[in-house]
Amino acid sequence: MTERDPLAATGGGAPSTGVRRVLAALAGLLAAAVALGVAELVAALVGPASSPVVAVGNAAITLTPEPVKAFAIRTFGENDKIALIVGTLVVIALYALVIGLLGLRSRRLGVLGILLFGLVGVVAAVTRPAGGILYGLPALVGALVGAVALLALLPPLQTPVPAEDPVAVDPPTGTSPQHGLAGRVRDALGAGDRKGSGMDRRRFFLTSGVAVGVAAVAGGGGRLLQQRFDVAGERGDLALPRPASPAPALPVGADLARRVEGLTPLVTRNAEFYRVDTAITVPQIRPSDYQLTLTGKFDSPTSYTLQDLLDRDDIIERDITLTCVSNEVGGRLAGTARWLGVPLGAFLRENGIRDDSNQLVCTSSDGMTIGAPTRSALDVEDAMLAFGMNGEPLPVEHGFPVRMLIPGLYGYVSACKWLTRIDATTFDAFDPYWVQRDWAAEAPIKVFSRIDTPAPLRAFPPGRRAIAGVAWAQTRGIARVEVKVDEEDWAEAELSPEVDADLWRQWVLPYDFAAGQHSLTVRATSSDGETQTEQRAAPFPNGASGWHSVRVIVR
Repeated sequence: MTERDPLAATGGGAPSTGVRRVLAALAGLLAAAVALGVAELVAALVGPASSPVVAVGNAAITLTPEPVKAFAIRTFGENDKIALIVGTLVVIALYALVIGLLGLRSRRLGVLGILLFGLVGVVAAVTRPAGGILYGLPALVGALVGAVALLALLPPLQTPVPAEDPVAVDPPTGTSPQHGLAGRVRDALGAGDRKGSGMDRRRFFLTSGVAVGVAAVAGGGGRLLQQRFDVAGERGDLALPRPASPAPALPVGADLARRVEGLTPLVTRNAEFYRVDTAITVPQIRPSDYQLTLTGKFDSPTSYTLQDLLDRDDIIERDITLTCVSNEVGGRLAGTARWLGVPLGAFLRENGIRDDSNQLVCTSSDGMTIGAPTRSALDVEDAMLAFGMNGEPLPVEHGFPVRMLIPGLYGYVSACKWLTRIDATTFDAFDPYWVQRDWAAEAPIKVFSRIDTPAPLRAFPPGRRAIAGVAWAQTRGIARVEVKVDEEDWAEAELSPEVDADLWRQWVLPYDFAAGQHSLTVRATSSDGETQTEQRAAPFPNGASGWHSVRVIVR
C-alpha cells in the first residue's frame, strides 16, 4: 500500500518535525503581533497608557529591584525607557515562540497561554495608580483576537494526510461537513500534531500574510490615532506671563563654554536637558483641562486651573540647576535652565498650610508620588511651581503644564512633574514612591564637581590645554574649585562669574601637559565652607559622593 504525498499539490516536500516546529513558533509570534496591534488600536480609544506594552513596562519598573534600576540608569542613562520597551518586546516575542510550540501539541494550551498573557496585561493596566477598569480593555481584546489568530495559523501545519486506504488516516470523530460551528470550534481547539498529519504551506503563508497585515494596520493605525492625545499644539499656543521678578541678566562673558571647547554651557538647551522619571508614555494634559488640587493640612484647601496660576501677579523667573539623585560621580544627569513660575512658599502660605505639616506629597497625573519637606518648600526662596523653561512653556517630557522645583534637593524629593495634587501631610503618615523603595526621605544635594574636558583616555598632543568642568551646591553656591594633576599640589581654577547660588559655576584651569599618562582630579568647596568629600558613595540611598578623576594620554 502506498501513501500519497499530501504536499505535492502545493509544491511542498515531505513535512519534517523541525520545519513544523519552526513554523509553529512563527505562528505564535504572528499571533502575538496581531494581539499587540489590535491592543494598540483599542488603546487609541482608551488612552496611550493603557497599551499592554506600556502597562507591563510600567509594572516592571515598579517591581524591579533598586540595584537593577540603578544599573539600567547607569548603563542606558536617559535611554533606559527605550531599553525597557525593547526588553519587554523581546520577552513577549520569546513567550510567543513558546506559545506557538505549545499550540502545535495542544491548541488549548496555546490559546490558554495567550489569554494568560492578556490577563497579565489587564492586571498591569488596571492596577496602575492612574488606571481604571477601561485600561484593561486593550489587553483583553488584544488577547482574544490573538487567540483567534493562533487558531487560524496552526491548522495548516496539521492538515490530515489524505490516503487511498481508508484506514491510513484516523480522522477525528464528528468532522463531517454537517457537524456545524460547534464541531469546527471543537476541532480548532483539539489536540494538535496528529499522527500522520501533513502541512499545507501555501495556506499557512497566506494566513501568515493576513496576520502580518492585520498587525501592521491595527498597530500603525492605533499609533496614529493615539496622536490625538498629543498636546504639543496647545502647548505651543500657550502665552507665558511676564515675571514680576525676572532673573538677573547674565554678566558679559559669564559663559566660559564660548572660549573652552568641550565645556558644558552655562544654560542647558531644553532638547538637551536630562530626563529621568518612571513615565514610559509622557502624560498629555490639555491646558484647558489642567487642575491643581490642594488637600490635607490647609486652612483653605482648593483647586487652581492653569490660567489661575498664569494670572498671578507674583510670577518669578530664576536660573536653577537641577540634578538627579541617580547621577554618578562625573555623571551628566544635571542641567541648568531659566525657570518661570509661582513662588511656592507664598502660594502655600496664602492657602493656610498648617504648622503640623512636615511633608508635601505631590502627585503626578500618572499617579507618581513625590514627597518634599514642607520647611524647604516654605523657606527656600526660589522654590516654585514652574510652567516655563528657557523662555517657553515647559516641554511635555519635563512636566507640562506644571511641575514643582525646590533648589537644593534632589529631584525625587522635590521636582514632581505633571503636578496635579499637593497633599500637606507628615512623613509619619505616608511614604511616597521612592521612600517605599528605601531611598532617603530627605535628600539635600551634595557639593559636586566634574571634569568635562579633556575627555578620559582621549589622546592629545603635549602643550598648554584647558582642564575645565562645572561644579554646584544649590542654595549655597560654589566658592572655590581645585584641580590636582598627578601628585602635584591642588591648584585653584578660575570660576565663571557668580550669578545665583542656585546656578552651577563653570571652572577652567590652563595646564602645560608633558607627554605621558596623567591623572586629573577635581574637588569643590561651597560658599559656606564645605569641601566636597573624597569618600566615594553610590547614588543609593541619598546621592553619590566622591572626587571625580580621569586619566588622559598625552603623546
